[in-house]
Amino acid sequence: MRTSLEHLYGTHHTAQRGEFFVLHGDVRGSFFKKSIGTGKRILDIGCRDGALTKSFSEGNSVVGVDIDSEALIRARKTVGIETKHIDLNGEWGIDPASYDVVVAAEVLEHLYYPVLVIGKVSRVLKEGGIFVGSVPNAFSLKNRFRYLVMRKKGTPLEDPTHINHFTIAELRDALRARFALVEIVGYGRLGWLARAFPQIFAFGLLFIAHSDSKC
Repeated sequence: MRTSLEHLYGTHHTAQRGEFFVLHGDVRGSFFKKSIGTGKRILDIGCRDGALTKSFSEGNSVVGVDIDSEALIRARKTVGIETKHIDLNGEWGIDPASYDVVVAAEVLEHLYYPVLVIGKVSRVLKEGGIFVGSVPNAFSLKNRFRYLVMRKKGTPLEDPTHINHFTIAELRDALRARFALVEIVGYGRLGWLARAFPQIFAFGLLFIAHSDSKC
């Protein structure tokens, strides 16, 4: 029987986003593929239907997890990955130090307690593994202006499933609770401005954290 949270996300994924929807998939997919490489055992948390997973699955062994069991069926059929039905807020049932890479693409903003989930990520990573992912930049200059005029449309606040909203400092602090070495990169239509001044001009934030520097 589907829980209320699974029903919520199942409805959101199909009605609001549509099947195989990926926002800025080329940029994020390229970052993940380059950061991960090949020959890795990967845990993709919040993989949904695997639309973004395809960008880094070739040459790797991927297990995709999500609360939406119907989306996982599509991920198995279209991407050919192994899947596991998990509520990230609960127990994962995954052995410690069993993955080389954990991916969380647009996931942390959906969690009640992101730091607790980041702790779970660090436990399932092998020594020398990496945690890569992305979050929306909730406090870009454009978003700040929209908030000023009391407009949610076009901002991360528009998505009702977004529970947390990160500044770069908040994202860095959350990751450094478990990882000492953290890199954050801005991306968006403004190109080099987004990379040079991510807090102001980036649409979203990409990150990579290294488990060989765990706290």
